Amino acid sequence: MPDRMISLTLVEGGAETACRIAVGQAVIAGWTGRDPAAVEKHIAELEALGVARPPSVPVFYRVAAARLTTADEIEVSGADSGGEVEFVLLRHGSKLWVGVGSDHTDRAVETYNVTVSKQMCDKPIAPMFWNFDEVAAHWDRLVLRSWSGAGDDAVLYQEGAVTAMRTPDDLIARFGEGAGLAEGTAMFGGTLPAIGGVRPTRQFAFEIEDPVLGRKIHHRYATRQLPLL
Repeated sequence: MPDRMISLTLVEGGAETACRIAVGQAVIAGWTGRDPAAVEKHIAELEALGVARPPSVPVFYRVAAARLTTADEIEVSGADSGGEVEFVLLRHGSKLWVGVGSDHTDRAVETYNVTVSKQMCDKPIAPMFWNFDEVAAHWDRLVLRSWSGAGDDAVLYQEGAVTAMRTPDDLIARFGEGAGLAEGTAMFGGTLPAIGGVRPTRQFAFEIEDPVLGRKIHHRYATRQLPLL
């Protein structure tokens, strides 16, 4: 299958470069928490929805690269899907880049097969990535946030530092078994507990903040629900 071609803006040395990126592999890292208690909390959240415990932690789900999108609207089946903010690592041009995305997932399907639930939904990503080398020294200062709803109805859904998840080096080493992250690979790095519990989201906004360099990457999208017949 041809690579997924995505229009992105790469930020490096204060300069922004618009380019078309070929992504041939998309990976969703799951249960990536550094704190075992936090991992257990997220597993318990999903267990409450009927989702079976993972066979190991972390785990790496493969989804079609064609699922990646920068669109501001995605189509979903029914009313049971929802987003969750994650940092996204991208290997392009022999460099590592970091951005932010939403692992939008069908929660009903997740109760009987997590891999299928991941594959069912598009994976929105913000159309901007930073050079990872520029944030590596202060990685633990980065913050992830998400909101459910739009306008005055938007409520904070997730918020926390990337310290909640394993470091990029750790995830890459575990997934690549020492071979690194292959060119054209995008990897979602895991998520934070949902404030008020995991639930479907029709309007979703998310961001990653770099307080050291004073910048953010932000994106939002809506879902168009297709009928279940």
